[in-house]
This record gives sequence, structure tokens and C-alpha cells, in this order.
Amino acid sequence: MMNVTVPPTPPVPAAMSIALKSVTADELHDRLACVGLTQRQTQQIYATVMRRGTLPANDEGIKAKLMDEVRRRTAIPNLVLVDKTVSTQDGFAKYLFRGDGSERFEAVRIPLLHRPEDRKYVVCVSSQVGCAMGCEFCATGRMGFRRNLAVWEIVDQVIKVRADSPYPVRGVVFMGMGEPMLNYDHVIQAARIFRQSCGLAIGGRAITISTVGIVPAIRRFTEERHIYRLVVSLNSADPRQRHQLMPVEGMHSTGELIESLRAYHQATRRRVILAWTMMAGINTRNEDAEMLAELTRGLPITINLIDVNDPTGRFRPPSRAELGAFRDALREKLAVPVVHRYSGGQDIHAACGMLAGGLQEPFALHLV
Repeated sequence: MMNVTVPPTPPVPAAMSIALKSVTADELHDRLACVGLTQRQTQQIYATVMRRGTLPANDEGIKAKLMDEVRRRTAIPNLVLVDKTVSTQDGFAKYLFRGDGSERFEAVRIPLLHRPEDRKYVVCVSSQVGCAMGCEFCATGRMGFRRNLAVWEIVDQVIKVRADSPYPVRGVVFMGMGEPMLNYDHVIQAARIFRQSCGLAIGGRAITISTVGIVPAIRRFTEERHIYRLVVSLNSADPRQRHQLMPVEGMHSTGELIESLRAYHQATRRRVILAWTMMAGINTRNEDAEMLAELTRGLPITINLIDVNDPTGRFRPPSRAELGAFRDALREKLAVPVVHRYSGGQDIHAACGMLAGGLQEPFALHLV
């Protein structure tokens, strides 16, 4: 009888491997069903990857032959943790990561520990390395744009922070480095992955996507009927002043932006959330409240007031008296909810507008 040597199964080319932090559970099953995995087995694999960062061990209920096929067809990419800093003032934690390349980017763990029975975290994630928007008051904008983050690089920020945390992660905000709406497909896919019940199980309403006002993406977001919260960074109702502070005004005007937000509200019936980074003597005057009231007349909004954080000293947050007067003016002229949001981690450069990929050197100032 002739002996026949069976050649080993060839490896799957790296370009065809399934990056396990880039797909939903259903997408993973669609691509692995050919090897004989059931839906339940796929969900087990998915949950293990998302919660432990590894594939199930051979003694965890799936036949070794099947797991060998899964290993051959998949890859588990991992971020490198370069540094971690925890604020001694308020417990915010900043994580410095490196992914597919030499560039570094940051995520922030935001503690919500005021309710002893419901201690939890929200993770502020980056969607790009750097940012092309060039907002005058933002350290990330002063970096310029480097590249979009891959889906897995966004998702793994939350996986890594979750694994390092004593309490659960219950929310994600796309308010780190970059403009999320300019990496739209990857951001929306990452949000889908965060929601997977057999994975990280973060509720859709606990996921917030922030934008400086990329109108075509807002219209697409509206048409696709996503349940994620949308926050728009407005900061001035005067188009000329907004253009000085936020160059995006030259691409998508304030009028065009508000029109897209009216369409968003009409389609979703949700109140529009406007973020207002307060800069003393610049956008916290009585006339700023008057212009905002006129601009948004008839549009249900909530205003999130955020103190500017500018290590260069060029922009300063308002004094307590200035904040109080501006908040009163907004409530009087708009009759809408006005919330002063706490921006933590200032001592470790983790607060809103301070993320710069670990770069601490001063940035050049650009006069308005």
C-alpha cells in the first residue's frame, strides 16, 4: 500500500485574516460559518476576545480542530500601551497608545464614582492621530492631521482601558483626538462593536459622537437613523468669529450646519446638543447669547458649557461671575437646558482640548 503524505493546511494570507476587533459578532459568524462554527460558538469566541483579549482555551467547550481553524483564519491585533497617567486631583486617567505605526494617540478614562451603588467609567476615545480641523483653542488641532485610526485601534482603546479598570465601562465618547465624522465608517463600525451584547455591551444611547460640524456626515448620520448621541461643537453663533476660531466654518457655514441640525431633529425628534467651549471675553458675552437664540430659534437644543483648556495661556476660561452671567443670559434668552460640564484631568493634560499624543512641548501661537 502506497503511503500518501497529506500536506499541511496552508496559512491564510495576513491580508485575508479576520481582525477580531474590527467585526461584529454576526459578521464574524458569516465569515467563520464555513469551518462549522455555530452561532453560539462564534459568540463565545467573540465574547472571550472582547472581554479577555484572547481566544478561548482548548478546554472551554469548542473542539480543538475547530479552534485550530479559527486561529488560522483570524488575528487579534493589539495596541501597545506606551504610558498611563492618573490625575491626583480627580482620578481621570490618560492612556497613551501606539497602534499600526509609530504615531501615538490617547484615550481618557472618566470616572463616574459619585453613586456607590453604580460606580462606572466612560472612555473618551480618539478616532484619528492628530486633526485636520485646526481649531485655535485645541492642542490636537495644532498637531495637524496624521492619519485615521483603524476600527480595531478605536475598539482596542476601550478593551484595554476596561481590562485596567476596577469598575465597568458603561459609556464611550468620541471626543478624543481627531474629528470623528472625517473617519465616519470606522467610527460607526466601532460604535456597532461597542454595542454587541456578547461583547462590551455598551448601550447605544451611552455612545456619543462629537463633531465640529461636518455637514455631509451629519446628513448621512441622520439618514442612517443611528441611535448614538450627537454633539456638535458650535462655540460661536457669529460666523465671522466662528471662522476665526474654527476653520471648518470656511467649508460648512454656520447656516448650513444649523439647517442640517434642524433636519436631524425633524427626523429623530431628539434635542440637539450643542457644545460651547467658553473663552473669557470672546464668546461669553450677553450678545453671544442673543445671537445663539436668534440662530437656533424653534430648534430644541441643550447647551453644554465647557471651560477652555489651553496650556499656552492664550485662551482663558471665564471667571465664576462671567460664567454665571452668561449661563443666566442663555437661560433667559433661549429657555433651554444649560449644563456646565466638568472637564477633568487638567493636571495631566487629559481635559477637553488638551490631547496631543503625549507631546508636551509648547505649540506656536497663531493670532486671530
